[in-house]
Amino acid sequence: MKLAVRVSMILALVALAAISAALLFSVPADAQGPVLADPECLGCHADSNLIKTLPSGELLSLYVDAALVAESVHGKKNIACAQCHSTITRFPHPEFVVADRRDVTLKLYGQCRQCHAENYSKSLDSAHTRALAGGDRNAAVCTDCHTAHTVTPPDQPRARIPQTCAQCHSTIFDDYAKSVHGADVLNGANPDVPTCIDCHGVHNIGDPTTAAFRLKSPEICAGCHTDPKRMAKYKISTNVLNTYVADFHGTTVQLFEKQSPDTPTNKPVCYDCHGVHNIRKPNDPNATVFKENLLKTCQQCHPDATDQTFTAAWMSHFDASPAKYPLVYYVNLFYTILIPLVIGGMALFVALDIYRRVRRLTPNADKPKTNRE
Repeated sequence: MKLAVRVSMILALVALAAISAALLFSVPADAQGPVLADPECLGCHADSNLIKTLPSGELLSLYVDAALVAESVHGKKNIACAQCHSTITRFPHPEFVVADRRDVTLKLYGQCRQCHAENYSKSLDSAHTRALAGGDRNAAVCTDCHTAHTVTPPDQPRARIPQTCAQCHSTIFDDYAKSVHGADVLNGANPDVPTCIDCHGVHNIGDPTTAAFRLKSPEICAGCHTDPKRMAKYKISTNVLNTYVADFHGTTVQLFEKQSPDTPTNKPVCYDCHGVHNIRKPNDPNATVFKENLLKTCQQCHPDATDQTFTAAWMSHFDASPAKYPLVYYVNLFYTILIPLVIGGMALFVALDIYRRVRRLTPNADKPKTNRE
């Protein structure tokens, strides 16, 4: 009897220990106790004079504008401070060791992964993250583009996109702002022209200096310039890709892209002739493909070209017609008729010759049949 009592007591103690352990480990150690609510956070961080001096001597403002946070994407979805600052659950806060202002950003932006895992994963293979891994501490991370507390829709208005990229790429932005694309984006006049992300991507931005990007670039341009609805608004030919890949330049580039995408080629792609960020209308006197500037553009690859007869051979992506390039049109028409006639005539001749030879091999083929037969 005594043994049974002892066993029962031991089992009860084990069960009590198991329940205690379950209750203890079901809540993270750092999260035990009440989590700080937003009003408690703003009790200190709504003070615009809340500033911390970092080891680098830089001043770090810890002020948070509650009104701007409320108007942000996160604020409208009632995302609490502690959801992003998940390591801060009590006051006083745990020690946060940083060397300078940039160190603060680099140690905190990883919190975005909690909700935005897919985009965060895409960014890991981007040109920005590669630069960061290579030692460039200024390479862009999530909060450099989206901000921390005042996150708003990144493409509303669309002009915000190039303005965001301009924080790091200001020289390129200056060229883009004067281009046929950038001018219309920045003044909000045209929703059809591309911004930075239409060509470079968003979170998975590739390295534009690679051979693979160069060979892929005609398809990037074709994304807009072969769209019938979009191009019809501006009376721009949609045949640009077809006329490009049909000539020696485009055919070679296309072969390289399919067979050796990482191998450089000296054959021109769209931006070698039209420019990269400084693209202008063809009739703009400052355009690289303007009639008076075209020879200089061609001389980048053809230094022996010395007069305008060389550039006159370029048909500007137009199909030949009786109104435009009539000589080319009628030569094409001549061969379009001649080649089928010649080949058709040869085929007919061969067929008749075969028929004649077969008849010769059949001795009775030409004799008329009698009634008895």
